[in-house]
Amino acid sequence: MRISVLTASDRCSRGETEDKSGPLISELLKDTAETVRYRCVPDEREQIAAALIEMCDALHSDVVFTTGGTGFSPRDVTPEATKDVIDREAPGVAEAIRAKSMEITPMAMLSRAVSGIRGKTLIINLPGSPKAVRESIEVVLPVLDHAVETLSGVTLSCGRG
Repeated sequence: MRISVLTASDRCSRGETEDKSGPLISELLKDTAETVRYRCVPDEREQIAAALIEMCDALHSDVVFTTGGTGFSPRDVTPEATKDVIDREAPGVAEAIRAKSMEITPMAMLSRAVSGIRGKTLIINLPGSPKAVRESIEVVLPVLDHAVETLSGVTLSCGRG
């Protein structure tokens, strides 16, 4: 599986703070996936959208994970940028992450994260904190292989090959 990781953070993109969540995604998935691209961009809708398009269309990532920019702050625009570039939504992914996170903290209901499909790539918005990233990856990991296989068209359906 080929993944790309996109961190949306003004402070990280300016080098004012270290991005811990983006690299953690790659670390958590190192036995399952190859990270083909990691980028950190400011909380700018157009820059996030452009990075997502590159990761999907040019790099042919199977899954793009974003981290950051999913809250209520006026600068949190990752869900909007994601919606700008996807062909179809995959609401169950974001719903499952929120549901599991609600068991840990009521603040999870404040997440505006979305998930969707662009071409043959699944895009999953994750929260910005390393703790929440770890919890979210645990939720989606069991279905990632099947999602990627289904999107690529290689999954056998109804016993037919």
